[in-house]
Amino acid sequence: MEDIVSDGLRLPAHFARPPGSGRVPALLLLPGFPRGTGGAAMSGHTYPPLVDRIAREAGWAALTFQYRGTGSAEGDFSIEGWLADVHAAVDALATRPDIGSVWLAGFRLGGTLAIVAAADDARVRGIATFGAPESLVTWVPDATRFVEYCRRVGVVRTAGFPPDPSAWARAIVRLDVARAAAAIPPRAWLLVHGTDDDVVPIAHARKLEAAAGGGVEVREVHQGAHRLRHDPRAIAMLLGWLDRIS
Repeated sequence: MEDIVSDGLRLPAHFARPPGSGRVPALLLLPGFPRGTGGAAMSGHTYPPLVDRIAREAGWAALTFQYRGTGSAEGDFSIEGWLADVHAAVDALATRPDIGSVWLAGFRLGGTLAIVAAADDARVRGIATFGAPESLVTWVPDATRFVEYCRRVGVVRTAGFPPDPSAWARAIVRLDVARAAAAIPPRAWLLVHGTDDDVVPIAHARKLEAAAGGGVEVREVHQGAHRLRHDPRAIAMLLGWLDRIS
């Protein structure tokens, strides 16, 4: 699996599975929003090694990909577009004869997308989220300035995109994460958050747990920061969760 096609856009992907011909569960890894000038070029570059590690150590298949507007993927960022990309990746896994079930693990904004996607797609059996915002209301105080920021980061590249910045921004802040959290089945969600996250405070995790109405496995990473992809304790929690639900 070298590419995923989403709305006609080609998105580079990295897939691995353990040896053997039997059906195995699959984990879709979702990166967060890139940061800093030009950050989109390197977005998700540490996830292929994690995909390989999951296949090797957990005995699961795993997949990650570059959202539209990141890396060498085609297209430009929009919240609806990134959600479409997630669903296209779920399609790519769910239609494989060697995959028995599909699960999602998202970091930062990727965790928020995992919540929303799982609520809307019954094929997703469960999710793990790491430092996920419970709301994007504060993301876009000014649509024009946020478009300019996205151009600096590199997730918006096409001249004249978005055609309606105000509508594009409203779609971001109106993402109903609380509704989606309430739709996740009990005991199908590992929620991990760093106690020292200064980007998405740990209060977001508590609000997500409350919105879910219980049944969430909550883990706190002591003195953990926002980018939990790079915290070995968080990755150990992910691998332990995969072992328990296998």
